[in-house]
Amino acid sequence: MRKVIMRAREDLSVIVARDPSVRTRAEALLHPALPALWTHRLASVLYARGHRQLARLLAYLARAVTGGIEIHPGARLGRRVFIDHGAAVVIGETAEVGDDVTIFHQVTLGAVGWWRDGRREPGARRHPVVGDRVVLGANAIVLGPVTVGDDALIGAGSLVLRDVPSGARVLAPTAEIVPRLSAADREEADQLLRSLATSGCW
Repeated sequence: MRKVIMRAREDLSVIVARDPSVRTRAEALLHPALPALWTHRLASVLYARGHRQLARLLAYLARAVTGGIEIHPGARLGRRVFIDHGAAVVIGETAEVGDDVTIFHQVTLGAVGWWRDGRREPGARRHPVVGDRVVLGANAIVLGPVTVGDDALIGAGSLVLRDVPSGARVLAPTAEIVPRLSAADREEADQLLRSLATSGCW
């Protein structure tokens, strides 16, 4: 019981430390990630003891309450994991997440797909292992039995299909900014489109 209370206090402290919009532990109690993490801890114990259906039911209820944080009861989460915002986070059954990891919204730690996983040995890992102090940016997708090393940063919108060394940075291409066309350029482009439309070259 003492260990459970200590972990709960850690979770509250992490939310206050990493979410600038939260100023007190009392306010942290309303953070959307908290019920997901606390429910997962209970579901994980039940899952390990063979109570798979009850564990899955708890995970399902947590997903409904938290706006889509889906953590499979078989996944292993370390200490002081911080899920910011939380919407549409998916963590698969054989995923392992280290200590002090930060996960932003729409992150997926998933499998490659049933068509490939069905050919793996029974009990083989299908999901990523994420090291300590890793940051997973919004909409980052890490698929398959890859390993993300300690202190790595997976940038927003990145797709990771291979191992990431410790301390590495994985960055998706940023959007290209196209300057607004001048009136003369817009007229020229419109004339070109009109001539192509009437020339039959489409």
